[in-house]
Amino acid sequence: MIKSINERPNYTRVLFVINPKSGQREENNLTHLIGGQAKISGFKYQLYTMSGEDDQENIIQEIIGFNPDIVAAAGGDGTANLMAEILVGTSITLLIIPYGSANGMAKEIGIGTIEAAIDLLESGLEKPIDLLRINNKICIHLADVGINARIVKRFEQDVKRGLTIYAKHLFNEIFLIKHYTFKIEYDGKYMKRKAVSLTFANASKYGTGAVINPKGIIDDGQFEMVIVKPFPHVHLFSIAWKMFFNRLHKSDYVEVIQCKEATISVNKRTTLQVDGEIMGKVKEIKIEILPSALRMLVPKY
Repeated sequence: MIKSINERPNYTRVLFVINPKSGQREENNLTHLIGGQAKISGFKYQLYTMSGEDDQENIIQEIIGFNPDIVAAAGGDGTANLMAEILVGTSITLLIIPYGSANGMAKEIGIGTIEAAIDLLESGLEKPIDLLRINNKICIHLADVGINARIVKRFEQDVKRGLTIYAKHLFNEIFLIKHYTFKIEYDGKYMKRKAVSLTFANASKYGTGAVINPKGIIDDGQFEMVIVKPFPHVHLFSIAWKMFFNRLHKSDYVEVIQCKEATISVNKRTTLQVDGEIMGKVKEIKIEILPSALRMLVPKY
């Protein structure tokens, strides 16, 4: 969800960062679309294909050498996160090209296809968005501890990709739901909650389309903590239904808190995931909002 946008300036240089491991896509088709759009819009471009080795440093060097106005990241949420880490606080604009399995952040801002993303180089608008800093790690989309983080960990270890694989790990995790006790300090307040999941949300929904944070606006200067309290297994499908129909906040087992910073301690170490990347097990989490920290190219609404 977006609150405000600005007119798009004229771009003359675009660096395309392509992650070929994000999903099962045809890279040749992507490069064809890029070349076609460059002829239409008249920009110069350069391609960088990620290898999995020293990509962050290599991309920084590409940016220094090419001096792009915009970096277009073709990948999933992990690729978007990497680019947010690199571009935070700069004047370079980020375009996300949905090239992964779920593409949560791309869906969040209304980019549904590769073609639609490429078209934004001609028709898109620039907007500043907020980021989160979680235990010194940048988060552009969603982070959490609890049930979803463990599903992400299973998914990351699986050689296969796609929503059906994610669903498989979700089903397996249902029977192993763990409860945690969270001590939460936020904006000068304190609370204690038992929960199966705690989400730190800059955005509103997962790449599956499930809405975890109905109040999510990516440029409002605050984030949400979504607390899913212990629930009887019989209510699982009711909670899932509410997520897919944007009614999760109506559940008796869900609490949503808006804030600008928070420190959370957990009674036992638990897995933290940030934008689909496993950060390891933690007992303390520190979160702060970074208002208007990144420029993005988004559709005109």
